[in-house]
Amino acid sequence: MSSLLKNLDHAVVQLDQASSIDKPSCQFHVIDICEQVLTQEDGISALYTRIHTLNAAGLFEGTDWDHPEYLLPNLVPATLAHADKATVLLDCLSQLRMLAIVEGKSPPSTFSAQEAHQFLAKVLSLNLSLIMGITDETSRIRLGEMAPAISSLYRFLLTHLGYETILSELVDEVWRVLAQRPIQVNPIKAMITQISILVSQEQVNLGEAKLGIDRLVSALYGPTQGCYDDPGLDAYCQRLNAMDNNSLQQEAMGFARAMHDVGLASDYHATFLRWLLDNQGSDILPTALGLSNTGVDCLVTYRQLVHTLIQEAVYPQTAQAVYGLAMLLERGVLFDAPVAPSLWRQIYLNLHPDVAASLTLAFGDQLPARVHLLAGVMSVLGQPLGVAQGNNPTCQSARAISMWAYNDPDYLLNCIVQVACNTSLRMHFEGKTLDSHTLLQGLSTALPFDTDPVSVVLVPHLDKLYIEMGRCCVSREQDPHKWINPEFHGWYVGREFMIAVDVKTGLLKDFDCFIERFYRSYHPLYNGNIPVIHPQPVGIAVTSSQGRFIGWHAVTLIRVAFDQDNVMRVYFYNPNNDSGQDWGNEVVVSTQGKGEQYGEASLPFEQFLSRLYLYHDDTIQVGIKSSLPDEAIADVKRMALTSWAADRIG
Repeated sequence: MSSLLKNLDHAVVQLDQASSIDKPSCQFHVIDICEQVLTQEDGISALYTRIHTLNAAGLFEGTDWDHPEYLLPNLVPATLAHADKATVLLDCLSQLRMLAIVEGKSPPSTFSAQEAHQFLAKVLSLNLSLIMGITDETSRIRLGEMAPAISSLYRFLLTHLGYETILSELVDEVWRVLAQRPIQVNPIKAMITQISILVSQEQVNLGEAKLGIDRLVSALYGPTQGCYDDPGLDAYCQRLNAMDNNSLQQEAMGFARAMHDVGLASDYHATFLRWLLDNQGSDILPTALGLSNTGVDCLVTYRQLVHTLIQEAVYPQTAQAVYGLAMLLERGVLFDAPVAPSLWRQIYLNLHPDVAASLTLAFGDQLPARVHLLAGVMSVLGQPLGVAQGNNPTCQSARAISMWAYNDPDYLLNCIVQVACNTSLRMHFEGKTLDSHTLLQGLSTALPFDTDPVSVVLVPHLDKLYIEMGRCCVSREQDPHKWINPEFHGWYVGREFMIAVDVKTGLLKDFDCFIERFYRSYHPLYNGNIPVIHPQPVGIAVTSSQGRFIGWHAVTLIRVAFDQDNVMRVYFYNPNNDSGQDWGNEVVVSTQGKGEQYGEASLPFEQFLSRLYLYHDDTIQVGIKSSLPDEAIADVKRMALTSWAADRIG
């Protein structure tokens, strides 16, 4: 070990003195030695004591880790799972650098100690299995000796940061994400399970985090008196057989309360619903689903359909569909005339073998593929703002699925049937028929297995259709979304198109008009108090927490309204897995506490407009217009020009 460290110190000196031409080869040499050190006993401590020197010598120079303020904790799991060893090692060393910033052993520069602490807390929350030393066969084979070393690294980080502090942040993070009511909750459920195991093993003082952990764990494993001790599904069914009607009502209320409180449905909840239908207990279903009068009316009107949906799609393996079903009924979606018969058709679909194979690959073979798809349909219709694109570059497709589930559910169901039965989806673009089966690959290079079943089925086809529409617009001088969005999303997309930048130069163009028209179109105080009728696709210039431009992103404008503090806010849907983001210069996206409905994100009107670069509008003018607020418009321009538009002035 001592000779290895001596070699490392010598290599670092060479790296520090290397010219820009020789730097890359010296970096690879240092990385190679660091890999050997990492796998040695006390190797992590040795690297940590040298991390400031490594950083100062230029180890990260010219790499993706050169600027810590641009790093995204959500990408760490993918790096560990798929990257080469050199990339994995750089990521590990970068996390040691973050720890040094937290502990004041390395100058924070553009990244504060608090930001570094939050970054590591998020990384740890996403990699609890590594803290526990749980790795799958693929990781062990691919990483070899580095697998246990990386587990040791995460435990090293957790020890330095403190179990109590991190666990509290981990629990807060779980609650923050659950408040957005995502459809895909398997990673969250796994995180809750691992937090529970970690807490029981370490016997740490949880402090204020204890209540949050207890609520999460009980919601999954013991939400009612009948299963509080997590007896197992078979034993629970035996207990149900012995319960009287009053006890069953108590069980139903307990399940509904836990599910709507947390946003997670327990395996026991799914078992309970199936037991009720098998034992003439359907009158308890409204209570077990936690329905309001609207939901009860929907259930009573479509009783046979709802019962069949439970029998065909609700199992312990698809328990989260219980929440989707409850919200589907609460939304009254079944009262839309085509939806009920479309769901009957969905129940009895014979899936194409290729579609079934994709679903089985994504969700396992314990249940037939059609069951997973039907459960996914229930969730998407019940939670249209819970659709997420995961790590796939398909925000347009995810947004389309969400918009259709929100606004045009029978069209979505028709799209699902086309793909599920024929592995093909047809759309029209300016009178031309496009068939996804005959088109080239889109932006996504792999099937989106890290998302909901509907997205697994539809996204590859939507992605190809979206790209083909773009190809049809290649020769046109304006932004292709002017023509794509109305054809891709639906008739209700505004036919007038506004964009803040010139497509050829990327510079701002008619920005004052862009801002003023958005006020006239969407701000209730300046458009005659007309609400947003249909959700509208808009484009955002996403910026980092330092306000620097990152890229263009597709979101959905849902509504504009006052919050409880009389601040006019724009409520929108972001197809990312997590909508809560810091866009810099005090523009921080809210996901709860500001009047948001589940799945919505929001910003004050001026802040949202300062990051907007593309939207649609109609020429229909209704109501009396008010004069525009000059000071607020000036603030919008200032916020844009000090962030994404800073270098776009001609």
